[in-house]
Amino acid sequence: MATVLPVKGKSPDWGGNCFIAPNATIVGDVTIGNDCSVWFNAVIRGDVNSIAIGNETNIQDGAVIHATYLKASTTIGNRVSVGHNAIVHGCLIKDNVLIGMGAIVMDHAVVEEYCIIAAGAVVLENTYCESGYIYGGTPAKKIKPITEQQRALLNKLPDNYILYSDWFR
Repeated sequence: MATVLPVKGKSPDWGGNCFIAPNATIVGDVTIGNDCSVWFNAVIRGDVNSIAIGNETNIQDGAVIHATYLKASTTIGNRVSVGHNAIVHGCLIKDNVLIGMGAIVMDHAVVEEYCIIAAGAVVLENTYCESGYIYGGTPAKKIKPITEQQRALLNKLPDNYILYSDWFR
């Protein structure tokens, strides 16, 4: 059974048809939409500020979603894929985004729709990631526009994770 705990009177809440892995941790002021998945060893800590996650979003194995006390909440949009061991902290991730494996997105960063944050990238505090581009490196910089194939991947990946979730129900 997943660890789901209230913090300061606020309990996590999620919509229909969600898969929460048995060893995932979700605490505090967390709202998750419909058809989402939170995978093995993922942690979503809404203890110090709120976390809102849209519909059809997947938080993959070992990812950490957190915020900053009194300064930065975290909002993740619809159809977002947060890759294995990524850290999303106190920022705004809009719809149809891929946060690559091991990437870090810091406080007050904004990642617009149809962006790819490359595996291992570090998006520094207050960085703005323009729609339709790949960002990579440390610190993350705009690399190049996404291709039509990559755009198709951003549209398909959330559906894959809904399928994978069904295997565990």
